[in-house]
Amino acid sequence: MTLSAPSHISVLLREVLTMMAPRDGATYVDGTFGAGGYSRALLEAADCTVYGIDRDPTVAPHAERLAADFPGRFHLLPGCYGDMAELLAEAEVTGINGVMLDIGVSSMQIDQAERGFSFQSDGPLDMRMGREGPTAADLVNNLEADELADIIFKYGEERHSRRIARALVSIRADRPFTRTRELAEAVSRALPSVKKKPGAIHPATRTFQALRIAVNDELGELERGLQAAEHVLAPDGRLVVVSFHSLEDRIVKTFLRERSGGQAAPSRHLPEVQDLRAPSFEILTRKALEARDDETAVNPRSRSAKLRAARRTDAPARDLEVAA
Repeated sequence: MTLSAPSHISVLLREVLTMMAPRDGATYVDGTFGAGGYSRALLEAADCTVYGIDRDPTVAPHAERLAADFPGRFHLLPGCYGDMAELLAEAEVTGINGVMLDIGVSSMQIDQAERGFSFQSDGPLDMRMGREGPTAADLVNNLEADELADIIFKYGEERHSRRIARALVSIRADRPFTRTRELAEAVSRALPSVKKKPGAIHPATRTFQALRIAVNDELGELERGLQAAEHVLAPDGRLVVVSFHSLEDRIVKTFLRERSGGQAAPSRHLPEVQDLRAPSFEILTRKALEARDDETAVNPRSRSAKLRAARRTDAPARDLEVAA
């Protein structure tokens, strides 16, 4: 089969299709629709129906194009994928055969300077995937130093988080941060001892990642999305998740291990604790799949991608829990 080229490069597309195993008559959910690359691939691979979910209103033209190309087979549900159970119920859709999630910010969003996700091009300090809630500027300008440092450390895994937070609080006392470039420069100045080696990431990368995750509650959304997928998937349905850094992958790995009958041991010196409840998933990827050399050569973003997949059993889903 020949797939139409999406407007951006969908990471691990071959592996996603292999794990999803699209078939005629099935119904799939693309929980992170974006530019629609995965949705288009599913629709071209089988005579199926796809429901795309996205909170970003700028995806509308991509959704309209897919709806026109595949009449009656593609539908966009505006909202957060963590709410997919409610969104599908409102649309009176049941019997989902597959859920696809591509976690984090898309290259399409990064390329839009006005969204404020990147410091490569100057833009407003926004970072919201949707159009509601506090912006990155709100966090940087209003949080106490300790709160800001905790966010940068927890979500950015930045060991210099407290130094950065103190510097930002000192600067904002004179003028609030409003632009991405000024924030990136302030973080760089706060880390004069951090030498940039060839190929090293920009000193502000982890801080920007942390703010973006906090603004959009990305990890909480992921936890809610995984639980929702467990509830909407029919027996034998597939869950396929592509993540891009260790915080995301850890959540996916832990969820699938717990739902497949295993549970993390409280200590590496103790044996794994077995969950006595019937497994609701069977893991299909004992080890996360990664991009092949031919893909990383074309799309450097794929280098950090990890794919995990599982098959839904006929065991009851667990009660929905509210992610912290």
